[in-house]
Amino acid sequence: MDICVKIAKELNVQKWQVEAAVKLIDEGNTIPFISRYRKEATGALNDEVLRNLFDRLQYLRNLEEKKEQVLS
Repeated sequence: MDICVKIAKELNVQKWQVEAAVKLIDEGNTIPFISRYRKEATGALNDEVLRNLFDRLQYLRNLEEKKEQVLS
């Protein structure tokens, strides 16, 4: 399952909001920066939702990495 879809369902937000936030996070932006200055890009996700999104993103990416290590 796509990580963005899973996170969107868990946090009850739109997939495009998660994708935009993930893109900004991957570019090296911090959560406070995204929350304050990139509201238009994320659909005004607040700081709490962005932190939860970031935590879940890290967890799910690490889980996928471990799955691949075990399978190989």
